[in-house]
Amino acid sequence: MDTIIYIDGYNLYYGRLRHTSYKWLDPFELFQAILKAQNPSSNIIKIKYFTAPVKANFASHGQASAAAQNSYHRALNQLYSDRIEIIQGYHTVEKGNPPRYKKPIDKNDRVEIWKFEEKQTDVNLALHMYRDAISENISQQVLVSNDSDLELPLKLIKKDKPNIRVGLIIPRKKPTSSHTRPPNESLSQYSDWTRRHILDVECQHAQLEDKIPTNKKPVLKPEHW
Repeated sequence: MDTIIYIDGYNLYYGRLRHTSYKWLDPFELFQAILKAQNPSSNIIKIKYFTAPVKANFASHGQASAAAQNSYHRALNQLYSDRIEIIQGYHTVEKGNPPRYKKPIDKNDRVEIWKFEEKQTDVNLALHMYRDAISENISQQVLVSNDSDLELPLKLIKKDKPNIRVGLIIPRKKPTSSHTRPPNESLSQYSDWTRRHILDVECQHAQLEDKIPTNKKPVLKPEHW
């Protein structure tokens, strides 16, 4: 079953990888293992990874964060140049002036903040999914996200291309209690199957080598990762 994977990089990072030692992730190994467990006939022919360049001034590790992201992308391009496509949007930073948090809300009591937003990722992902559904000879599309903004492309694909199997992998840890925030069911309603978590052991078994050889300088795993 030829499959294309669509990764919402922002959602994967903040939902599953942040504050873990799994950031040096091999997405091909991870999602191939998950798909084989779901259906042994699944075969990933392409991974499309949607992300945006880090803004060093707003990152936890400053310029080191931007360098780490660049190293990660270089590693993926070196190992999977024909199977992983990195599609980049961008970030915007501007002044915001929202109401201060209080109840009841006082619209006249406002605070100045930095408004930081990722742009184009959702649109890029939605258009790629729909275009591939229409034009590519594939049997399955799998979305890795928990973002309800991507509900519409799943809905349209199920309506216009009902023969394509749609899978959903929600990038979060396995819940440890009944009080854990539930996954977004608006996406699951348009999926043929849903995987609601990614296990630690699955991430551990899908890590890149610390040193990736290239024709020039090797790519090294970032020290703070």
